[in-house]
Amino acid sequence: MSDQMLRAITPILLTYNEAPNIERTIANLSWADEIIVVDSGSTDGTVDILRLDPRIRIYLRKFDSHRDQWRFATEETAIKTPWILRLDADYQVPPALVNEMAGLKPDCPENAFEIAFEYAVFSKKIVGSLYPPNTVLLRRGGFLVSDGGHTERWEAKEPIGRLKAKIVHDDWKAMAVWVESQVKYMSRELDAPPYRRRGLRDWLRRHPPLMPIATFFYCLVGKGLIFGGREGILYTLQRTVAEAIFALLLLERECRKSSKR
Repeated sequence: MSDQMLRAITPILLTYNEAPNIERTIANLSWADEIIVVDSGSTDGTVDILRLDPRIRIYLRKFDSHRDQWRFATEETAIKTPWILRLDADYQVPPALVNEMAGLKPDCPENAFEIAFEYAVFSKKIVGSLYPPNTVLLRRGGFLVSDGGHTERWEAKEPIGRLKAKIVHDDWKAMAVWVESQVKYMSRELDAPPYRRRGLRDWLRRHPPLMPIATFFYCLVGKGLIFGGREGILYTLQRTVAEAIFALLLLERECRKSSKR
């Protein structure tokens, strides 16, 4: 396995109270010469854990939006390599993906590579998820970051390749933290201007309670999670609850508007 490409990649992570995840995530980045972390003010020991690794450069920045946080991380942290690997703090990079990245060349024609995901619940992989593939490995200068609802949107210049190995999404934070985060995410999603209509999914979202019901049955039956044990049921209910939160926020807004007429 050549390390030429691996030495040309800098992993970048955004963190906020990721103590339950960050050690496992960093352990899977042993191949990286340097890691950039932008922390939004963690109070749970995340930064103390990160400081134990001399390869990690930590930047503290108050969170305003995912777009601006990522723009800072990719443009204002003196990255030395031509490629970046953008990661959430609960993304695990398995050996198969490391090997596949190592087989690439830094001067390849692609400006980005799309990578698919596997979803795990407390490190037990489930049979399916709603997590879409995304451009995660990107050439510096070959992409733009913009607002995308509750999170950010990445637009990479063509050509874009696709890797076969997958990233594993494995979040160990408490469920109460997850619910609190979903309220924030769905509030941003609801308020995102302008709202982009993208077909059936968004039509269902705008007609409560159709989307939570559709999500429940699609995960359980369409994705086969009815056969995924407790972990499959947990994921199904998580996605259903997330959509129910969006529906509740939308209904609340519409009820308030009608009461003022």
